[in-house]
Amino acid sequence: MARAQKEKKIKVAFYNPRTFAPISKSQKGREKPYLRIDDKPYGGGPGMVMQAMPILKAIDKAKKSIKNKKAKVGIIFLSPSGKQFDTEYAKKSVKKYTDLIIICGRYEGIDARIKKAFKMEEVSIGPFVLTGGELPAMIMIDSIARQVEGVLGNFSSLEESRISSSDVYTRPEVIEFKGKKYRVPKVLLSGHHKKIDGWRQKDKRV
Repeated sequence: MARAQKEKKIKVAFYNPRTFAPISKSQKGREKPYLRIDDKPYGGGPGMVMQAMPILKAIDKAKKSIKNKKAKVGIIFLSPSGKQFDTEYAKKSVKKYTDLIIICGRYEGIDARIKKAFKMEEVSIGPFVLTGGELPAMIMIDSIARQVEGVLGNFSSLEESRISSSDVYTRPEVIEFKGKKYRVPKVLLSGHHKKIDGWRQKDKRV
């Protein structure tokens, strides 16, 4: 990812909602004011909810930072109840959008009114709940970036688009550990590409 950014294959930017939070009277004059972006949920219940305005301003700032007038911008709202993210979604995202904005929530979530102000897709990385959206966002960035030509040194390295196996081997041909020898499967040493592909297909990733 670092190399891809350095070579300008992709660009990743972070917009902190606290940057867009108002400074209260009690915080003014402090060297490092605490910029609050959460509050108690209407209707009661445990936890805190992220306020809409700082998020809306962060999204707006991210959109305005995109200089390409022909840009196709997609906004992703990370949610445990969203559409399941997978490799197919990553591929479609690269074809459909030039830029993606991923909204990471925390606490009990984000004020739902942001979904009315901007058109966005609700997406989940799996059937589980995490503390925040930072890890899912990084997973999505990694998976989507791999689909951009030039990000991987060799585009044919995409395991999902070629015959591959869950088991891979490299040199030496034989390793010995605690008195026991472990060998590379003979078929991989045969040089017979059709047989090798057959072996990989049989042991193909699910």
